[in-house]
Amino acid sequence: MKKIVISTLAVLIACPAFAAGRDPYDTSWQLFGLDPYIGLRGGASYNTLNYGFNGHKDTMADMVFQGRVALGLEVCDTVRSEIEWSIYSKAKDSAKFGLADDVKVESKMQTLLWNTYWEFGGYHIVRPFFGLGAGVAFTDVSRDVPTVGDHSESKTRFSAMGALGVTFDLERIAVDIAARYNYVDVNSGLHNFGGDIGIRFMF
Repeated sequence: MKKIVISTLAVLIACPAFAAGRDPYDTSWQLFGLDPYIGLRGGASYNTLNYGFNGHKDTMADMVFQGRVALGLEVCDTVRSEIEWSIYSKAKDSAKFGLADDVKVESKMQTLLWNTYWEFGGYHIVRPFFGLGAGVAFTDVSRDVPTVGDHSESKTRFSAMGALGVTFDLERIAVDIAARYNYVDVNSGLHNFGGDIGIRFMF
């Protein structure tokens, strides 16, 4: 985990340096005719996990924070596609499942998604967009039952994403503000509703 954090921090520091160091009159660097970019995003969201235990089900809900790193390509003026890795903070809640009182449930999650975004509108700098994505989520769900003990389970499950937002395109740098929904096929369903603000560095 430390290696991942260090690598992410290195990317955070290096991206602005590379983007700022380019001559604005030079043509952008391309990969097979496509313009690459690195995106850094962060935000907060409302996390709900439909959890079943002891023959009963309840919705475990909590506010969480998330950070994302994306590596993508601008396919054309209005379409971009990327691979995105996200880390979410721990979600915690407690409920009563039948005779089991004050059962504490915690969930941790990371996602790896392939996202595609479509921009629309005739504006040069400010353009709305919507996005769809799919991939996998790495989840760790644990529960703590008084007088019984704790139990944890790690799973890799399908995940899907939908987003709607607006981008401010400043040529070498773009700022994205988006509302986002994530679904993960774990337990009886995990739903994440939130918002992000991010910056993309084009090369």
